[in-house]
Amino acid sequence: MSKRMGFVGIVIEDREASADRVNQVLSDFGHLVIGRLGLPYRNRNVAVITVIVDGDADQIGALTGKLGNIDGVRAKAASVEV
Repeated sequence: MSKRMGFVGIVIEDREASADRVNQVLSDFGHLVIGRLGLPYRNRNVAVITVIVDGDADQIGALTGKLGNIDGVRAKAASVEV
């Protein structure tokens, strides 16, 4: 399968309830992660994380799927073949 680079955008709707699980999934997929930027938005009790990834489509899809299965978490990916 071809290698891809892109990003995963993550919105955590309840930081206290879901942040630990999100961090565990990101750690499990750490071999794909090039960089990460996370910003808490306290006024709305949400956090937004952007993760730059390098892997194949199945790996990136698995990461996004695992994140999306966590209650209160939304994740979307965009990538290009490199």
